[in-house]
Amino acid sequence: MLRVRSKVICTVCRNLVPTTTGVKFRIPLQKLHPLYRAIHHRYYGNTNCQHPPHRTASRYFTSMSRLPMRPSKVPPGSGGRGYQQKRNFWVARLAARLLKLRYILLGSAVGGGYTAKKTYDEWKDMLPDFSEYNWVIPDFVWELGQQIDLDKLAKALPEMEEIAKLLPDIDKIGENFTFIKSILSSETSGEPPLKATDTSTSALQDDKQYKKSSEKERIDQLQEDLLRTQLKYQRMLERLEKENKELRKVVLQKDDKGIHQRKVKKSLIDLYSEVLDILSDYDANYNTQDHLPRVVVVGDQSAGKTSVLEMIAQARIFPRGSGEMMTRSPVKVTLSEGPHHVALFKDSGREFDLTKEEDLAALRHEIELRMRKSVKEGQTVSSETISLSVKGPGIQRMVLVDLPGVISTVTAGMASDTKETIFSISKAYMQNPNAIILCIQDGSVDAERSIVTDLVSQMDPQGKRTIFVLTKVDLAEKNLASPNRIQQIVEGKLFPMKALGYFAVVTGKGSSGESIDSIKDYEEEFFQGSRLLRDGMLKAHQVTTKNLSLAVSDCFWKMVRESVEQQADVFKASRFNLETEWKNNYPRLRELDRNELYEKAKNEILDEVISLSQVTPQHWEAILQKKLWERVSTHVIENIYLPAAQTMDSGTFNTTVDIKLKQWTDKQLPHKALEVAWETLQEEFARFMAEYKGKDQDDIFDKLKEAVKDESIKRHKWNERAMDSLRVIQHNALEDRSITDKPQWDAAIQFMEQTLQSRLKDTEAVIKDMVGPDWKERWMSWKNRTADQHIRNETKTELERLLKLHDEHTAYLANDEVTTVRKNLEGRSVEVDPMLIKDTWHQLYRRHFLQKALSHCSLCKRGFYYYQRHFVDSELECNDVVLFWRIQRMLVITANTLRQQLTNTEVRRLEKNVKEVLDDFGEDLEKKCQLITGRRVQLAEDLKKVREIQEKLEAFIEALHKEK
Repeated sequence: MLRVRSKVICTVCRNLVPTTTGVKFRIPLQKLHPLYRAIHHRYYGNTNCQHPPHRTASRYFTSMSRLPMRPSKVPPGSGGRGYQQKRNFWVARLAARLLKLRYILLGSAVGGGYTAKKTYDEWKDMLPDFSEYNWVIPDFVWELGQQIDLDKLAKALPEMEEIAKLLPDIDKIGENFTFIKSILSSETSGEPPLKATDTSTSALQDDKQYKKSSEKERIDQLQEDLLRTQLKYQRMLERLEKENKELRKVVLQKDDKGIHQRKVKKSLIDLYSEVLDILSDYDANYNTQDHLPRVVVVGDQSAGKTSVLEMIAQARIFPRGSGEMMTRSPVKVTLSEGPHHVALFKDSGREFDLTKEEDLAALRHEIELRMRKSVKEGQTVSSETISLSVKGPGIQRMVLVDLPGVISTVTAGMASDTKETIFSISKAYMQNPNAIILCIQDGSVDAERSIVTDLVSQMDPQGKRTIFVLTKVDLAEKNLASPNRIQQIVEGKLFPMKALGYFAVVTGKGSSGESIDSIKDYEEEFFQGSRLLRDGMLKAHQVTTKNLSLAVSDCFWKMVRESVEQQADVFKASRFNLETEWKNNYPRLRELDRNELYEKAKNEILDEVISLSQVTPQHWEAILQKKLWERVSTHVIENIYLPAAQTMDSGTFNTTVDIKLKQWTDKQLPHKALEVAWETLQEEFARFMAEYKGKDQDDIFDKLKEAVKDESIKRHKWNERAMDSLRVIQHNALEDRSITDKPQWDAAIQFMEQTLQSRLKDTEAVIKDMVGPDWKERWMSWKNRTADQHIRNETKTELERLLKLHDEHTAYLANDEVTTVRKNLEGRSVEVDPMLIKDTWHQLYRRHFLQKALSHCSLCKRGFYYYQRHFVDSELECNDVVLFWRIQRMLVITANTLRQQLTNTEVRRLEKNVKEVLDDFGEDLEKKCQLITGRRVQLAEDLKKVREIQEKLEAFIEALHKEK
């Protein structure tokens, strides 16, 4: 019987109509109505179920097991019920068999797929791990196979027939070794060589042929065959490496375009180089020393250090000289792989294309300039490191440091301590227990003349991290009478120095114009024909700079993997110590390093400068007027007022005043005014900075603020055009003599009185100092007059008597009056000098005149009425009041003009100067270190550096583990 999984009910006859799907659905009857009719007729024999097509089934049902099927009705005239049921059961059984077969097939497919996957995984686990050789085949070949011509790649690989040709004749080598064994056995036993056994007839025939030739020729032939085979392998390896280099260049170019992100190898050495750069600037504290590996290149001067490094970097990047010292400071070269052969400095964004000769020349010139700049005056070498990165396809990844060449004698033009300085720099780098020492020895000179070998032996006596390189082997082979000496050197038997490995290289013919490719060709050609290899004195893996670079790179990365995690732990402990000290000493302060503190101080200083623009105009004018009068009052009284007033004539007074005011305005007054304005600006600037200092400001900025203030004031210059306009304004102000109202008159009198009283007070003080204490002070304070004061006091008494007799006396004593006074004093037994008499008279007359001027000033208080109507009255002729009014008005106008210049121009220019000074100080690291000091600053600096080093090391270690 057919099992129906779901059914719908006919909305007209209410019969169950089965469907062939088990999914609940809502389908218009218009589409499925013929199906309903067919199944309805098949199961129920209802042929009259003709329903309209627009009606819709609206109920959902599940399987037939949950809803019993309605019994079918026998159609009239069908012939019986049994036939219909038997027919129905046969159809149902057939459907059940078909459904069961489907499930069997489905289960077989699932089980078979799982078994196949499990078998594939087992076979995959049995295969060796080829992850270390992923670099051979680019990753993007699998992703973008259509972009790579696989046929071209297959053609580039050597054919099996070529490889078979390069392979040695195994049978012949076996015969040769049999012959050598027979020779050796005969020499040791003293018996003739053993005969071959009867089991090998061909071997006996070969032995007879070898006996016909001499033993020496056969041994030479064997060595030549081995050397020829070795050279064939070498050429094949170089060809494959060249093809691999081109392929890797394509891969890296694809990486740059973003097709494939493969940055592990490219960024790993860069991360490590960044750590070394940070450590070179870090002043080690808490016994945290830089023990990270690096390759230190040391050697005697002109031994070929730079040439070896250039061969490893595959570019002539260093300045060259004939015999003179060219490397004057350590140069850290970070070698890494990249699609293009370029070089760049750590602190510069310019890339030098090493494939272009003009860029190479510019790079060499830049390195030479940086070296000379790093050397201080009076020195020859410097310990300051120059950081350079070189990238290119096929370059071995490592970090090398090229040091100045070791010298034995200080020559002319060098500093006296050059030799000791080079030794100290070399020892500082080599004493790192994880540094790889690349010891360069010139093979063209006698080994006994070398200095560097003794130095290296002192720093690494066991030779656990030293690689010895013998340069200029071509010259050594040509000049040495005994080539065995070279063999002794590369076997470590001539020097007491021990090393991990010994290498022999050739770095060209000595011409500075040779290219790297020509040097490589010359080196390969030399070693192919060299008897050092032919005679077995050197092994193939000990020659050429390529083998050297591979060995140094392997040693470098081995040392890195062994020591980097230990160094990370050391810096982690150092960070903990520094953070603990900060929490104990500065628990409420943020960890601001020197740069952050400088930015904070910079903002505070700029805020203080901006405060100058908030000073009120009244405050500026009051300060300027007061300071300007203090500066010019002495000149006005001594050189203008007193000479004019002592003429005792109104016309002469005005004329003298006008002339002297004109001269004063043209020459001195504008300069004095600008000096006063500039000093006022400085004082106000200093006052605001002092006020801010008291408002919870950090005292760590005091030295910086003082330096910024002094430097800004030093740079600031007043606008020169302001002097000309100020001169015109002052001249016009002094030309005006018209006092328009009584308040101005009274203000001028008050100003005159204050000035004269101040001068009178000063004159009284001078006279008191001249004559000494009076009788009251002598009795009350127990003070006595000196002999000079006694003479001056007697002279004073005599001159006062003269003034009482001549109240209108002039300012100067006549000669006869001086003689009279002197004789009168001699009558009282007082010897006096005429100059002393004149000096005393000057002060007494000055006091007398000021007293008369003050009394006249009191009379002029009621003289404005006569002045306004131009009445001439000798008692009320107040020309001196008009003079002081003119001076007062000039002060007011000058102060107003200077205030406008200050607020509109000079304050902004000062603010600009302060910003420039702050920017200059911000770029000068040495200046910041001098001005922002203290344990708190140093501790924050150390914390920042240690955290940065630790983070870089952790990132590097993570990348290193991923590469593994």
